Amino acid sequence: MKVAIVCDWLTNVGGAEKVLLEFHKLFPDAPIYTSKYNKKGIDWFKDATVKTGWLQIFPTCLRRFLGPLRQSYFNHLDLSHYDVIISVTGAEAKSVKKGNAVHFCFCHAPTQYYWSMYDDYVKNPGFGILNPLVRLAFKLFVRPLRKADYKAAQKPDYFITISNYEKKLIKKYYGRDSIVVHPGVEVEDFKSFAQGAVENSKDSFVTTSRQVNWKRLDLAISACMKAGEKLTVIGEGPEHKRLVKLAKDSKNIKFLPLMNKKSLARELKNAKGYIFPSLEPFGIAPVEALATGCPVIALKDGGALDYIKEGENGVFFEKQTVESLESAIKKFNETNFKRSSISKSADDFSNARFDKEIMEFINEKTL
Repeated sequence: MKVAIVCDWLTNVGGAEKVLLEFHKLFPDAPIYTSKYNKKGIDWFKDATVKTGWLQIFPTCLRRFLGPLRQSYFNHLDLSHYDVIISVTGAEAKSVKKGNAVHFCFCHAPTQYYWSMYDDYVKNPGFGILNPLVRLAFKLFVRPLRKADYKAAQKPDYFITISNYEKKLIKKYYGRDSIVVHPGVEVEDFKSFAQGAVENSKDSFVTTSRQVNWKRLDLAISACMKAGEKLTVIGEGPEHKRLVKLAKDSKNIKFLPLMNKKSLARELKNAKGYIFPSLEPFGIAPVEALATGCPVIALKDGGALDYIKEGENGVFFEKQTVESLESAIKKFNETNFKRSSISKSADDFSNARFDKEIMEFINEKTL
């Protein structure tokens, strides 16, 4: 079969890009169509044929302004000469022209800034001094943008999504049924690297992600400061300076840059626990932590409900507040975890399992 892969953009490293990489491994000869490709921001696809269009001329920093233009770009992207189209998307890439091709949409989430996270986006669009202008424009245009996004969601033949949480949202906002195939995580690699880690005193929590406002890393920092706990924050992003300022030079809060998989596995192995404060469609990073035997404190919502078992491999906190997270930290400290059992709980989320389930579904619908 002649296969094409489509994604919204390729500009940085994250969970969505890890899923896309796994599809590339399954279909290495399939070209990847996208609106913007920043080779300096992500080097995972050097051996892939990545095809962009006229949106490539726009600087990467303008990506969040370009939703309507991406809608237009993908609406006019004709992939009808392929047999199978796989869109890996949480935004506009699902709207490509498919003709007689069979279109599988691997949907991370209905476009969040139009639907489930609209209120959060309006409250803090993330554009600094331009926030009032962006907020006004977004309120004025969100209705036609939602209409266009809903229309685009009717184009794929089949929806696949990453968690039971997102399955419900796809039905709610798009009126589409979907199957759940949890993303593949490099479980075996993290287990292997963690085995060589030196056992430390496990006196510090860890959190790692892109440092953007909706990830709510501020909660992890504030709660640990209030509880007198140590926290290592790993990663980079536009919120970095604000987070450093929030830590107020606290001796308990340490910041580290992005690190390779082996170093990250060892940090997780030697951590007291992993704090996962954001509402995520799934959350690959906490599953990586589980693979090393590191228990997780997670918000009781979103994708975390599919893999965190209260008192066995982690604990939940109820609300995205400092008080709720601080209470969960206290509960965590009173819980005895068995690290070997925690590591085993990640086995159901391996790349091998993902590959098998994806190929079985695609073959079922195309052969």
